[in-house]
Amino acid sequence: MKVLSSQTGKVYLVGAGPGDPELLTVKGVSCLQKAEIVIYDRLVDPRLLDLAPARAERIFVGKKGNHYSFPQKEINRLLARKAQQGHQVVRLKGGDPFLFGRGGEEALYLVQQKIPFEVVPGVTAALAVPAVAGIPVTHRDLSSSVTIVAGQQAAEADPAVDWKQLGRAADTLIVLMPLGNLRYIVSQLILHGRRLDTPAALIESGTLESQRQITAPLGRIVAESERVAIESPAVLVIGDVVRLSESLTLDHPFTSQEKAPSIELQVKKSS
Repeated sequence: MKVLSSQTGKVYLVGAGPGDPELLTVKGVSCLQKAEIVIYDRLVDPRLLDLAPARAERIFVGKKGNHYSFPQKEINRLLARKAQQGHQVVRLKGGDPFLFGRGGEEALYLVQQKIPFEVVPGVTAALAVPAVAGIPVTHRDLSSSVTIVAGQQAAEADPAVDWKQLGRAADTLIVLMPLGNLRYIVSQLILHGRRLDTPAALIESGTLESQRQITAPLGRIVAESERVAIESPAVLVIGDVVRLSESLTLDHPFTSQEKAPSIELQVKKSS
């Protein structure tokens, strides 16, 4: 039922998953099918937008080149304004909205503005991308702990990153969006305790047809990345579990020599 303009609508903070549109949750599909406004980011697969009704307004607020089309404060205000106009709003974000997706900031703003909202968790790339690359982030014999780091924030000028702790923080270390600071990240991890021969993997466009991955000792992963020209979006995985990748990806469609089949959503579109 359509919410009248004199009433406050609702915002759904929906995780779109790691890339493959078929990894969107059933609840995420349901939210899109009843959306009147869809506010989405760059890493959202365009096919997911087709799940919303044709009449739904679609607003892109992601990154264009190296610049954001909307500062976060403007996105917050946009969400509140559309809901205050009585609309059902889907804020569609890559991965999970509460893992480096600024979903927490948006939720807090909605609380302050007394806007009803709901969080719809998504499949995070931090776990899904290693999985499709044949890397279980935990394994009874190899890893009992995992740390996830935002690579774009792990810059030399950011005092919030505790490299001494990260160097030995967990058996498996996962870095999202690492390429802009890859050399610095690797150097700091080695400086603070990670062995040069620690297995490492870089996975580009994980879960998509264009997925590529390389594995190398940590001391050589930067050179290997440059040699094969790994591009964003990428995930860096560091730890002994990386050794399992070769055994677990022999028949995986994304890592074989054959092209992965095209993906078609099997969900009926809303009118």
